[in-house]
Amino acid sequence: MNTKAAGDRGEAEVAKYLRKKGYALLASQWRCRFGELDLVARDRKGTVCFVEVKLRSAYSIGLPREFVDRRKQERLRSAAAAYLSTYELDAPARFDVAEVYADSGGALRVEYIEDAFQ
Repeated sequence: MNTKAAGDRGEAEVAKYLRKKGYALLASQWRCRFGELDLVARDRKGTVCFVEVKLRSAYSIGLPREFVDRRKQERLRSAAAAYLSTYELDAPARFDVAEVYADSGGALRVEYIEDAFQ
């Protein structure tokens, strides 16, 4: 499976996870000049959640959240501001990170970190 297909599979797994938790999915792979937002969802309280999905295999080194560095956070903030402006949304917002772990058999497990950074 190539990286794009694996990433899409990870995002689909997180979208399913969010729906089970009562979130409404607003966008997937939303692109603008600042980059891409993996998933945008609204939680039960009405907060807009910008979800960065990080997929890692059982053999990867480091935690997926460690790959959302300061530069990546800046790009996500800019893309989120563009999203909110484009859809004229005036709602509280936060940045979440969804870590998706693939075991050697291909099964996926989601670790969800709310409010991962400001």
